[in-house]
Amino acid sequence: MNTIPNSEGLVLPGEKYGGKIGVLVIHGFTGSPVSIAPWAKYLNQQGYTVHAPRLPGHGTNWQEMNETTWPDWYRCVEDSYLSLRDKCDRVFVAGFSMGGALALKLCQIRGAEIEGLLLVNPSIHDKRFQLKFTPILKYFIPSIKGRRVSDVAKPNPPKHSYGRTPLKALDSLRKLWKLVERDLYLVDLPVMVGYSINDHVVDPENSDTVIENIYSVDIREVIFEKSFHNVALDYEVDLLNEQSKIFIEEVLSGQIDRGSDFAERELIDAEFDSIVSGLSLDESTPTTYLDELDNFADQNRFTPPNPRWPKFDQTQRAGFIAIGAGLTYLVINRFTSFDIAGIWPGLISICGGVATLIWRTARSDNDFDEGVTL
Repeated sequence: MNTIPNSEGLVLPGEKYGGKIGVLVIHGFTGSPVSIAPWAKYLNQQGYTVHAPRLPGHGTNWQEMNETTWPDWYRCVEDSYLSLRDKCDRVFVAGFSMGGALALKLCQIRGAEIEGLLLVNPSIHDKRFQLKFTPILKYFIPSIKGRRVSDVAKPNPPKHSYGRTPLKALDSLRKLWKLVERDLYLVDLPVMVGYSINDHVVDPENSDTVIENIYSVDIREVIFEKSFHNVALDYEVDLLNEQSKIFIEEVLSGQIDRGSDFAERELIDAEFDSIVSGLSLDESTPTTYLDELDNFADQNRFTPPNPRWPKFDQTQRAGFIAIGAGLTYLVINRFTSFDIAGIWPGLISICGGVATLIWRTARSDNDFDEGVTL
C-alpha cells in the first residue's frame, strides 16, 4: 500500500550540454521524492539530466520501511549514480536531510568521479539522549509518532513523508551517521551546504560539523532564515534553486576548482622519505637492533589481568530487574500514550532497585557475626 501520493522516483532527461551534465538528488528519512521534487525539477529545467530515486521502504508505509536498513538505501543511491554516470560525462550529487548523509557516503567512496556536492540540512548525528535507547526499544515498539509530520513553514505543503518513525530503520540510520561522521575528512570536492536556522528536525549543528571536518577547499554556505527543515517545499525554494544553479555553473566553468592544498601532506611525505632513506634494508644478518628492541618490548609488555565477572545473588538480581523495569516504563511512557500514574511507577521501581543493591552490597562488604570481638 502506497500512503504517499506521487512518490515515484524521478528520471528527467536534460537538454543542455547534450544531456551530459547530471545531478543525482536524494530525499530524506521517512520521506519521498515529493520532498525534493521542486528542487530536482528546477535543475532539470536548467538543462541537466536529473535522477531522484525513491529509496527502499520510502513512499509506501512505515511498516515496509522497518524492513530496510541503510545499506539498502545506499545501494539504491549508488545504482542511481551509476545509471546517471553511464549517461553523463560530469555528475553532481545533491542530498537533503538523511539524503545528505547518503550523498556524503557516496562522495567518500566515489569522490574522485563526482564534480560537486550540494547539501540541504544534512543529518549526520542526533545527540538527543533518548535516541540511545533505540537499539533496545526497537524490539518492543515498532514505531513512534514523528516529531513533526511536515516541518514546513509554508502552509499546506504536499504530503511527502510518514507520520510515524520506524525504530528499526532509525537504529540503522544511527549506524550510517556514525560511519559518515567518522569519514568526513575523505570529502575534498567543492561543496555547497545550505541550512535552516529554524530547523525543528535536524539541528543546524550537523551542518557545522560537516563544514568543519570535510577536507574541501571551496565550501559555500547558504543560510535559510524563513524556511524550516524542508526548504524545497518552503518559502525559500527560489533561493535554494538559484544558489544551486550558480554553484553548479561555477564548478562547470572552472571558477570553483576541486584543488586542495597538499603542502602539509607533501611535507609529511618528504619527512617519511627522509626517515626511510636512512634505514638499511640489508638482511644479511639474522636480526637487527630494531628487531631486538621489538622482541624486548614483546617480552616485557604488561599483560593486564582478566578479572572474573562478579556473581550476583537472587536479591541483587531482583534489584537490577527493578531498575531495568523502571527505565523501560519511563521510556515507554515518554514515547507512547501508555500511562498508569505518570512517571511515579518508574521512579519508585528505580529507587527501590537502587536501595536494594545498596543494602545488599553493604551487607556483603561488612559480613560479620554478632557477638564476635576482633
